[in-house]
Amino acid sequence: MLVRPPKGAGRKRGAVSTSAEGSVTPQVPTLAEQLSYLHNPRPFKNPNYTKNVNRRAKNLKAVLGQERERERQEREKRRLEREQAMEVDGDAQDVPLEEDYPTYHSIEAPPSLLPQRHYCDITGLEAPYNDPVTGLRFHDKSIYELIKGLTTSAAKDYLSARGVNPIVK
Repeated sequence: MLVRPPKGAGRKRGAVSTSAEGSVTPQVPTLAEQLSYLHNPRPFKNPNYTKNVNRRAKNLKAVLGQERERERQEREKRRLEREQAMEVDGDAQDVPLEEDYPTYHSIEAPPSLLPQRHYCDITGLEAPYNDPVTGLRFHDKSIYELIKGLTTSAAKDYLSARGVNPIVK
């Protein structure tokens, strides 16, 4: 078996040694060169593989536009089928119910099983605490100190921004 040196090894200065008599003897390959897998066939690579040059990445706007167009065409096709299925005198034949195909615009999800998260009315961070006087939610004690210094009208403004009926005691 012929063992080749790895790629890029090239010829080294000491690759050929000359003896005192002038005869040229080739140098024996190193152990690393003998054990190298560089030139062995790689069965995990398909030699007949060709990359599909027509495939390109699409951004979300293009995908949604194509989805909308496909939905419009399907609606138009179903409308034409319904019109053709109806008789001239107005009596409708048995028209099958419309099938709903899930799309980006028509996906409906059930409500979450997790409890709703509460956010601080001042900072927008998660709020594990509620002020008992104003009803404002707050993140930590420094925000609570700020809330205690608020006027009732400012507290009402924060509550109305959250969409709560501002009843301040």
